[in-house]
Amino acid sequence: MTEALGVDAYVGKTAVDQQGNKIGSGGQVYLNDQTGQPDWITVNTGLFGLRESFAPLAGSSVNGDQLVLPFDKNVVKDAPDIADADHLDTDEQENLYAYYGRYVSGLGSRTGGADTTNTGVRDMRGTEGYDTSGPTTDDAMTRSEERLRVGTEQVEAGRARLRKYVTTEQQSVQVPVTREEVRVEREPITDANRGDALSGPDISEEEHEVVLHEERPVVETEAVPVERVRLGTETVTDEQTVTGQVRKEEIEVDDPTGTAGRGSVR
Repeated sequence: MTEALGVDAYVGKTAVDQQGNKIGSGGQVYLNDQTGQPDWITVNTGLFGLRESFAPLAGSSVNGDQLVLPFDKNVVKDAPDIADADHLDTDEQENLYAYYGRYVSGLGSRTGGADTTNTGVRDMRGTEGYDTSGPTTDDAMTRSEERLRVGTEQVEAGRARLRKYVTTEQQSVQVPVTREEVRVEREPITDANRGDALSGPDISEEEHEVVLHEERPVVETEAVPVERVRLGTETVTDEQTVTGQVRKEEIEVDDPTGTAGRGSVR
């Protein structure tokens, strides 16, 4: 059972699950209208902490700067949305208890027919000024506003691949080739060749032939390595514009005497 703690015990705490994993940062604390005890807290979840989810304080505990909730991050993040964040009526609380009751047995309804009111406490700010007659009221009102907290996360943007395939192209290469041609050679009759010249008949018909040769190109191919190719990455920096909605509080001066004037404080 959750020990009854005051609002200050929950302000500025980081919400974690029972294993110590961070769920988000604690936001606003909501008090039961009848008992005045804290019943609910909002937890800022999501990529930049821009989503505000309601979580019951029942079953929770405080451990130093951490608020230990009996739920994991996804359960809190997927809690039902509440249209009016300034006040939880009985039906809204019953809806939230029904949702969380699926994850924690025996949670049940704790509304007792009472609505729950936002204390106005957010993050590390104090509880002053949440009503006009409570014990924590002083003579000042705190004005707060939301600001965008922008970060980055690394996601997969695509994949590049190297693919090797075969193409065929024509190449022309100049190749020197040789061939034999017929050349008629004449030599006079001399003492050295006279015997060969007179060895046959005086007058006759005969034929002599010479075999001619030539070179022809022969084409062959061979595979040789020419280069190595690999994929690498490099980091480049771009700028992107991030747009989000933020809320801020404005304080209106209502002075019936007219001495302070009317208007709003921003």
